[in-house]
Amino acid sequence: MKTIADAIVEILINAGIKRIYGITGDSLNNMIDAIRSNGQIEWIHVRHEEVAAFAAGAEAEMTGSIAVCAGSSGPGNLHLINGLYDCHRNRVPVLAIAAHIPSDEIGSEYFQATHPEQIFAECSHFCELISTPRQVPRTVTMAIQQAVAKSGVSVIVLPGDVAALSAEKSPIPEQVYHVTSPVVHPSETEIARLAEYLNNGKKITLLCGAGCKHAHEPLMELCDRLQSPMVVALRGKEYLEYDNPFFAGLTGLIGYHSGYQAMMDCDVLLMLGTDFPYRQFYPEHATILQVDINSSHLGRRTPLAYGLCGDVRATIEMLLPHLTAEHDPDHLHKMTSSYAKVREGLDDLAVGKPGRTPIHPQYLTKIISDQADPDAVFTCDVGTPTVWAARYLEMNGDRRLLGSFNHGTMANAMPQAIGVQATERGRQVIALSGDGGISMLMGDLLTLRQHRLPVKVIIFNNGALSFVELEMKAAGFLETGTDLVNPDFAAVAMALGLTGIRVEDPADLEDAITRAFAHDGPVVVDVVVNRQELSLPPKINLKQAEGFTLWMMKAVLNGRGDELIELAKTNLLR
Repeated sequence: MKTIADAIVEILINAGIKRIYGITGDSLNNMIDAIRSNGQIEWIHVRHEEVAAFAAGAEAEMTGSIAVCAGSSGPGNLHLINGLYDCHRNRVPVLAIAAHIPSDEIGSEYFQATHPEQIFAECSHFCELISTPRQVPRTVTMAIQQAVAKSGVSVIVLPGDVAALSAEKSPIPEQVYHVTSPVVHPSETEIARLAEYLNNGKKITLLCGAGCKHAHEPLMELCDRLQSPMVVALRGKEYLEYDNPFFAGLTGLIGYHSGYQAMMDCDVLLMLGTDFPYRQFYPEHATILQVDINSSHLGRRTPLAYGLCGDVRATIEMLLPHLTAEHDPDHLHKMTSSYAKVREGLDDLAVGKPGRTPIHPQYLTKIISDQADPDAVFTCDVGTPTVWAARYLEMNGDRRLLGSFNHGTMANAMPQAIGVQATERGRQVIALSGDGGISMLMGDLLTLRQHRLPVKVIIFNNGALSFVELEMKAAGFLETGTDLVNPDFAAVAMALGLTGIRVEDPADLEDAITRAFAHDGPVVVDVVVNRQELSLPPKINLKQAEGFTLWMMKAVLNGRGDELIELAKTNLLR
């Protein structure tokens, strides 16, 4: 007898699904058995459902197509939620199978009862309950199509007893979902108006994001025609930072002064494919223009003079023939020269002297970048690993950088690396993990071993939630609740059956990374890095300066003046 679970598995196979990430449970038993008996889908057994959702999101990011995760009823699918929020905000297509309590117990406050349709509503485009066999083909295909069409999450809620029902003879579609690639661009009238703003501009700056993914070449031509520096939002780094003579740096909380300056000193700011959220980093007096494929993004971050809906590449290609004015190169030269000085200063910090401990995280990240494969995939935890990744990982058009850049959750790096490595077994995958992040979901190091995933996990071990500490200092608070009493993570890795390497001296770092990258299995490299490293944003406002001064005064009055000495040693005496 073919069950509903069997029918769903057939649909997923026709959709090209190769693996499902999750943890089994009694409400998922029929789905698991259908996967086992069919044999064409790999079940990736993780140790926490949050990891399953992160991993599925990373797979979808890498392949550009739908990926699947699953959780059992109640706590199991609740654990999916944080990872699904991340997928939804990263705008990647993921289908979550949320198992449910027996259908005749719904509404009775049964064991593990929740209301999945309500719980997942805010982190999905589609969330529907399957209660009869005749729903199955259409509901599952609608869920997949919604996820793909809207680049986000869909959820099917499946009671365990319903999964065991006999599937009716509804045909399983061979073509489960449909990917369309319409070319969206503004009208000729809109293009002409945009060109008028740009032709009249004197000092034009571009702010570019992930929506510029396929537009590198026309963007270079646009910058040349406008003599414009390009500032890049973090999610655009992997697509735009390389081979770019117009690059003026990143902006935002982890950006550079040069990027901030390029935006503040312009008279026209052209936003392309970015929904950069931090309003305090936008200029107050410039004419601001925006092009985005999602028209709901227009003007929601800063007031616009003009906004257009369109694909960035298609829009630029239409725009270029309309640009007739000659532009003075002074603004461009000033901002790229400013970036060159910033880059020189950043590189000067990425050093390590034998015996001088703890290790500078900048030095660690530069060594990782220098030794990584030309097509390596990097994932980074939020906080300082993201700061160092943004500043020191060198992109080249083939490398990838994944993170929780919109949702901003801890513990994403290693789970995302699982999804990348499961998808591309032969590619080098490197997780830049914070000590707080890795310890939050450390159990899934076992997933690396169980599924033989050769991820290289590099732990920035500074014994603290250090980015939170910096935020506290800037606000004038004494750091509280940020200390981390860490184990020797390399020893933990070895106890789990993985290769573990611990590094405390800069003299040993380069060899340790070389050995880790050369190993054909998973490796954990535990690097003791400096807790007091400052990673200040490019814009330090008066309130932050006052807060930092207040923190120093409080530190002295509370007998913690030694922290000021360590701070000075780290950031002044290199």
